[in-house]
Amino acid sequence: MRQGVKEAFGRKMLILAVMAVLLLGALAGCGQREEPAAVRVGGLKGPTSMGLVFLREQAQSGQAAQEYEFTMAVAADELLPLMIKGELDIALIPANVASVLYNKTEGGVSVIDINTLGVLYLVSGDNTIDSMESLRGRTVYLTGKGTTPDYVLQYLLRANGIDPSECTLEYRSEATEVAALLAEQPQAAGLLPQPFVTVACAQNEELDVVLDMNQQWNLAQGEGNSMVTGVTVVRNAFLQEHPGAVQSFLEEHAASVRAIQEDPDKGAQLVVAAEIITKEPIARKAIPQCNITYIDGEEMRQALSGYLQVLFEQDPASVGGKVPGEDFYYAP
Repeated sequence: MRQGVKEAFGRKMLILAVMAVLLLGALAGCGQREEPAAVRVGGLKGPTSMGLVFLREQAQSGQAAQEYEFTMAVAADELLPLMIKGELDIALIPANVASVLYNKTEGGVSVIDINTLGVLYLVSGDNTIDSMESLRGRTVYLTGKGTTPDYVLQYLLRANGIDPSECTLEYRSEATEVAALLAEQPQAAGLLPQPFVTVACAQNEELDVVLDMNQQWNLAQGEGNSMVTGVTVVRNAFLQEHPGAVQSFLEEHAASVRAIQEDPDKGAQLVVAAEIITKEPIARKAIPQCNITYIDGEEMRQALSGYLQVLFEQDPASVGGKVPGEDFYYAP
């Protein structure tokens, strides 16, 4: 009888010990799943952030699934230090800049989605320009030597059997300068990103898009290897601490992108409110041409890795010295 009491007591103590372990585990788990007071998101005043404007409006009215703090910047250089110092959690930045940030932080960030595909277009009043071949021997105006538009144009020329030296590439410091030049000289050819394409065409009705560089890229690269303009990155430290917050952001970002695609009129109002474009008519015309998108997972990895490899072959410095490893690509 005494032995039976001991066994019962032992079983009771074992049960209590197991319950204690489970309780501690649950408490620890609750600590890991604790979400931040607000997710700090940085964006640029350009196409890369247009897909975010509906989420931004919801956050401001308290209708988003979680709290957000948005920082809007003119240049990516303003956002990178904030990501490095841990003062931003998520940033929407140019694809090659994301690679530079990955290398600078030694793998401290991951890309979680593609938010913008190609936004480069060749604009001219000369409708005889209908292929890359028709650029042979011509002068093309574009922004900054050694910038993404420069790398893209030179790659596409070579892919079509044209040495860049067979063209005259005239560089200007800003897209507004190229747009102004085309307004004065509509028979010239200029490589511009949206929304400057829409601005230029509005300034002179003789101007039009003669080549869509996204289409030219697809022809050169093949299916599944799109030109990528903007991506969304997260600090890995934040991702590890708050995976639920990141997943919630992805879901709300995807919904925001669908909203601007389905309602560009309302989208134009929000784009102006976010000070991305100054006038609603320009924003309304530009939105459908900005290739705003939401791509994640394996499709994201395939498109982005191919794009970064092309840039690396043009100039390793354009992607921070090396193409990121597989750990760069977040797979939920």
